[in-house]
Amino acid sequence: MEKQITTGGAFLVKESAPEEVFIPEEFDEEQRMIAQTCQDFLESEIFPNLDRIDAQEEGIMREMLNKAGELGLLGISLPEKYEGFGQSFTTAMLANEKIGAGYSFSVAYSAHIGIGTCPIAYYGNDEQKNKYLPKLATGELTAAYCLTEPNAGSDANSGKTRAVLSEDGKHYILNGQKMWITNGGFADVLTVFAKIDNDRVLSAFIVDSDSEGITLNPEEKKMGIKGSSTRQIFFNDVKVPVENLIGCRGGGFRIALDILHMGRIKLGGIVIGAEKLAITQSVNYANERKQFGSFLSAFGAIKQKLAEQVIRTFTNESAVFRICQHIDELKDEYVEKGMDEGKAEIKAISQYAIEAAMMKVYGSEVLDFVMDEAVQIHGGMGYSSESQVERGYRDSRINRIFEGTNEINRLLTVDTLMKKAMKKDLEVFDKADQILSEINNPEEYSKKLPEGYFEVAHYHVEGFKNAILMIIGKAYQTLKKQLVQEQEIMMNISDMLMQLYAAESTLLRVEKLEKIHGIERSSTYHDIMDVFLYDAGCKIRKSGMDAVASFVEGEEFDKMYKALVAYTYVVPVNVKEARRRIADKLIEDNLYKF
Repeated sequence: MEKQITTGGAFLVKESAPEEVFIPEEFDEEQRMIAQTCQDFLESEIFPNLDRIDAQEEGIMREMLNKAGELGLLGISLPEKYEGFGQSFTTAMLANEKIGAGYSFSVAYSAHIGIGTCPIAYYGNDEQKNKYLPKLATGELTAAYCLTEPNAGSDANSGKTRAVLSEDGKHYILNGQKMWITNGGFADVLTVFAKIDNDRVLSAFIVDSDSEGITLNPEEKKMGIKGSSTRQIFFNDVKVPVENLIGCRGGGFRIALDILHMGRIKLGGIVIGAEKLAITQSVNYANERKQFGSFLSAFGAIKQKLAEQVIRTFTNESAVFRICQHIDELKDEYVEKGMDEGKAEIKAISQYAIEAAMMKVYGSEVLDFVMDEAVQIHGGMGYSSESQVERGYRDSRINRIFEGTNEINRLLTVDTLMKKAMKKDLEVFDKADQILSEINNPEEYSKKLPEGYFEVAHYHVEGFKNAILMIIGKAYQTLKKQLVQEQEIMMNISDMLMQLYAAESTLLRVEKLEKIHGIERSSTYHDIMDVFLYDAGCKIRKSGMDAVASFVEGEEFDKMYKALVAYTYVVPVNVKEARRRIADKLIEDNLYKF
């Protein structure tokens, strides 16, 4: 029987089974070896040199990228014919996660292998790929992505950089300014977005950084990621060979959007490495520091913090690798139909734009929470620049701005979902109408709990979906196309969707884990799932109530309120004891080992 691939956004309208998802516990030996190579590289090259990197010592970041290239870490997902390893998106994400613990280096690394290299890998022609990709894979060349301008940030297509064809037709003459360019100070290859003549949309160009007419401002002084090179780049009558146009004229905006989808989901994964490192640093300190005659790790208030760090990181990881598997499956399907591998991968990623935007927001906010609690557990030492958690705290903040702000991505999540629903690509409105008809009769939604541990958990997740569908349906009925202007409601719905996706991903992972390892080895994971489902129900109810109260009144509000309470009800758990058990495992292991 042919396996059905879960399409983007379908998690809201269909029930998923554990067999349909990939979980990190299923990594094979080769994948674990790649992960270990990444870890060894951090420990031998990056961690001993963090102060030098943050001081932006001349040439050091370039040197670190070169060394990563020598180990093959810059070409993990590139085809073998371009000096890469030809690994899956899931494997590349695992490498990203490991390198994510590398502070500023992780930013330079992800910019190079992701938004820097991928426009050529995904959209370049054979000549462009043959010229640039092998050297980008080995680290001989480094890459940067030039999209943002002083007056064109989230609204990228409003950029003013222009390209005009030369009289002899051999070059585009490029003029303009780009800012916040990661790796800008040393990159050899720039992907630059500009409008040709008076075009309405962008085109994309490969520009060699040693071209005449390119100048750079000094390095930006930043709150965090201090070791990352961030420059403004000016293009003054820069000659770009016509053969360096990527794709077709006017195709740059689509390239930019697709590369951002890729960057968003990868950011959701790369923060996991930083989260796990911060948790290990937290528990190490809690196991060493004594107050009132006891180690910090003995106190309930500290255990609660440690456990919550673990819970949110575990849910983030569960959700990210669930998406990766879907992307790989869809890519394989496209390749079987004859599509080029690069185009197949970026098309597959773009199909999961909803999930990519959610994971960018969710992951970055989990990291902010984890880092904030790490500083708090360290107390005054956490505020000292002598501690690594202080560095991590500052570095984490940029992730809520990178790859589109979290506000933009929240709006994008719901806007993309609504567009799919209106095109009938998702059965959102049909299911929403069914639920809205049920809320007139409480007996329809106040059903008896099923028997069985996982059956109850699935029942709760189904309730979360019903709550979201009810609100989406009613909001669209009431506000029509004006819904997109009601950004507060859109963000309420987005928050509900993120909690749902993380909750279901965690449930499916724990259920699959128990089938693999048995119930005795799964008890701590039950605790993680129980606490998260309970908290998710409360958060979904709060966001739902905020949304409903914004556009519904009177008797209709009362009906929706009662249904919302019923749909988001979760059987209460002793969260104190569950968190203590999670923390106790962390304290005993003295590192993140979940």
